[in-house]
Amino acid sequence: MPRVFITGLGFVTSIGNDAQAVSDSLRTMRHGFELYPPFDRPDMACKVIGTIKGFTTDSVDPEDWTWPQRYEIKRETLRSMAPHGLYAHCAFLQALADARLSEPDVSNRHTGLFAASGGSPMLTYYHHDRMIKLGPARCSPMGIVASIVGTLNFNLVAAFKIQGASTGFSSACASSAHATGYAYDEIALGRQKRMFVVGGEDGNRDAIMPFMGMRTLSLQTNPDLASRPFDAARDGFVGTGGGAVLVLESEDEVERRGVEPYCEVAGWGQASDGYNVAISHPEGTGSRFAMENALRSAKLEPGAVDYVNAHATSTLIGDVSEARALRAVFGEAGARPAVSSTKALTGHGLSLAGAMETGFSALVMREGFIPGSAHISRLDPACEGLNILRSTEARAPRVVMKNSSGFGGANVALLLRRGPA
Repeated sequence: MPRVFITGLGFVTSIGNDAQAVSDSLRTMRHGFELYPPFDRPDMACKVIGTIKGFTTDSVDPEDWTWPQRYEIKRETLRSMAPHGLYAHCAFLQALADARLSEPDVSNRHTGLFAASGGSPMLTYYHHDRMIKLGPARCSPMGIVASIVGTLNFNLVAAFKIQGASTGFSSACASSAHATGYAYDEIALGRQKRMFVVGGEDGNRDAIMPFMGMRTLSLQTNPDLASRPFDAARDGFVGTGGGAVLVLESEDEVERRGVEPYCEVAGWGQASDGYNVAISHPEGTGSRFAMENALRSAKLEPGAVDYVNAHATSTLIGDVSEARALRAVFGEAGARPAVSSTKALTGHGLSLAGAMETGFSALVMREGFIPGSAHISRLDPACEGLNILRSTEARAPRVVMKNSSGFGGANVALLLRRGPA
């Protein structure tokens, strides 16, 4: 089967809007959290989010938005976008440049795109409310394609003239990890030569506020304490948005174009908890099975994994569930990989998280370090025994496992291997 490599990355995130800024933040463990003015109300228990800097997307009218001058976006392209569509479009342009892709490389039947987002709650509400109050004739013809769950893939496929496989993925916080796994399959099975994997979320009031009703968000008012996966005092996750893009290519394409890949996608696995609609299995059963399936897919033993970029969101149940799954997979095999959660720095990007953190993992493999898990004052006793890093280590991991989990107990594990072995 053809080998698959990551050759390009693009980021618009709370910790940086390009690979260099993201790398610097990961290395120095600098978070992207701020007090969020729309939550500065007595009825809003959550106060902190991971903010996207350099962009203004609060308005329901895209013509009011602002973004860095380096990006040129046509008005007719912008008018059908959600806020996260703008973030992802800019990240896509970064990834094209990073992978040194020409327009013929992008627009052909051998190049596809898989995307994941939760749609735009802000625009969904706005367009629906306008339709009810003023009637359909007063609604924007772009209202549907700008707001519903498929908006990200609709817009990117059209804007970049994608002719290969394209679809959107919806498995909540595992969505873009699923997209990455299936993009790997498209190439490994010979159906495509190149795939773009894109994740995006608005990360604004309407996207994050509903999680207050689930009692899953941190109530901390100090941004330095709000997101602390694996810490005994954690009290929920911090929401964030942004966009991330991965370029996956076959080995033949890497050799033909003469590019240096970040790493190889060695394999992946998935499994379900079969337990609860919103809560992880307390023993991490589905996560364990996903990791074991990934190792089997890549023909690797647990001891080969140097670093696990954990899903750990900083919730009470979820972090312990994953810790138990990690202990079952690695501890029972006598392996002790480094573990950290970069959500301590970015916050939880929901369906964006898998692609964003896979991008982080590829980046640190090239840059030669393992980011620490920030903000741990006292490790949760339930997580004892794992090699959870408290600070960044200056060593390049050879094999990285990236975990993701979503509602309904959907679990994905991706395996990355450094360099063309």
